[in-house]
Amino acid sequence: MMSASGSARPMAHVLESGLEFLKHDNPNDLPCVRGYNIIGGQLTSASDGGTFESTNPARMSDCLGVFPHSTKEDVNAALDAAADAFPGWAATPAPTRGQVIGNMGRLLMEHKDAIVALETREIGKTLKESGGSVQEAIDTCLFFQSEGRRLYGQTVNSELPNKELFTYRRPLGVCGIINACNFPAAVPFWKMIPAIMCGNTCVWKSPQDAPLLSFALARIMHEAGLPDGVVNVVHGRGSTTGQLLVDAVDEGKVNKISFTGSTAVGKMIGEVCGRNLVSCSLELGGKNPLVVMPSADIDNALAGAYWSGFGTAGQRCTSLGNLIVHQDIYDDFLERYMEMVGTTKIGDSMRHDDVLYGPMLSEKYATDFLSDVSGLEAQGATELAGGGRITRENKPEGFQGDPEEGVYLWPHVYAGVTEEMDCFHDEIFGPAVTIVKADDFDHAVHLANASPYGLSSAIYTNDRMEAYRFKTEMKAGMTSINNSTSGAEAHLPFGGVKNSGNGTRESGIWVIEAYSYWHAINDELSGKLQLAQMDVDEIDIEEADVDWTSLA
Repeated sequence: MMSASGSARPMAHVLESGLEFLKHDNPNDLPCVRGYNIIGGQLTSASDGGTFESTNPARMSDCLGVFPHSTKEDVNAALDAAADAFPGWAATPAPTRGQVIGNMGRLLMEHKDAIVALETREIGKTLKESGGSVQEAIDTCLFFQSEGRRLYGQTVNSELPNKELFTYRRPLGVCGIINACNFPAAVPFWKMIPAIMCGNTCVWKSPQDAPLLSFALARIMHEAGLPDGVVNVVHGRGSTTGQLLVDAVDEGKVNKISFTGSTAVGKMIGEVCGRNLVSCSLELGGKNPLVVMPSADIDNALAGAYWSGFGTAGQRCTSLGNLIVHQDIYDDFLERYMEMVGTTKIGDSMRHDDVLYGPMLSEKYATDFLSDVSGLEAQGATELAGGGRITRENKPEGFQGDPEEGVYLWPHVYAGVTEEMDCFHDEIFGPAVTIVKADDFDHAVHLANASPYGLSSAIYTNDRMEAYRFKTEMKAGMTSINNSTSGAEAHLPFGGVKNSGNGTRESGIWVIEAYSYWHAINDELSGKLQLAQMDVDEIDIEEADVDWTSLA
């Protein structure tokens, strides 16, 4: 139903309506739902009636739902709702905001198993990994529940009498939230939870490949007591709906953009925000190095390199890019690594146990990956493992099920990679590892720093000086010693440098800086004009005539 202005009329409040099931012959007998935007607490369709489907990449015939493809009118309505809600939410005491966030964490714990299964169904991640993603959202809520009582400012002594100085944290306003679909529970909570804890309101452009999970999370946020309009959800593609949210910065409707995605899009967002002097948080791509030195526990290094290369089908921004191995152990390490790769179990985690990874997030991600690896041998790299898309006629021994039901790819390994090749520098988003030989430790550190990215990094060594030098010389936002490139805890800062981000951080107390500004208060109690630096009492030095050198 359309309003006279052309925007979609609200159909019901988000908490007053159950799920609407559509007729669909899904092979797993699971339902297909009609999804809605959530704007000002109301369920709405797209103003022009446009829709798109969310499908299970492990089983493409399984349709999870039909969702609105949001228009400019829809995005503007969400921004207006967020702006209307901002004054009241910003005035709500921070401990109360923290209590609402704590309620979200408890509701997520209550419904964790269902949310985990939904994430796996919608994006194909293994149940174990989806469990980690949802747990990180829970951890974020529990952490920031208490931060509502620690949104500290300072009382500062003045250099003038009868005068008080204070600092306060103030919210920015309306925040535009855009995240990728590979961590559809953890990452939006990394962004929105600290944002609303600081008193901001949000318009969340959900990932186009995870709209049902996003809707479920937003509904849980409202069940937790979040007022209408504080978090608004609009669905759609990044190139259209996401772009409309970024365009609104030029129109003065957005006070902050927080984006997780590609470096190219991040640079565009940075340009838009920069010309409007609007804050942005950019968490972008990576070509994450993992160094293995001769002193390392080789079994541990193999496990770390295997997991960080192929866990999540290599679809993490922190997935292993360049595996840098010291020449003294290169051949033996490579032989054992390839043995592990050859045993990889791949398939649908909802139907098969113990698979390392499932499908690509969507057909688009698979197509982009195959394009990225198609020219590596022409650059001079040697393919040790590969095979492209998994089919019934072309599948690895460890594949479980029917590969043609979903979007599955072989694990790919390329050796003989050098610093001169494009594949050394370019991010390959998917199950691919490029292997580089290092002459010595200094060469390994040089190689680890040589890509244009600086997100995550790792070294395996039992030499304490090597570990010390690596963590001090590495130009990256995160470094692991004797651990993989992947994995983040909710109370540590997450983010990169160089082409991996603009220096802002997600998670932990540090993220508060991204969603607030400092307000300095000067409270003059003397009843007269006092000028700093000019009316300050000067204390003179009074030296005594003593020869201190005579004492010793």
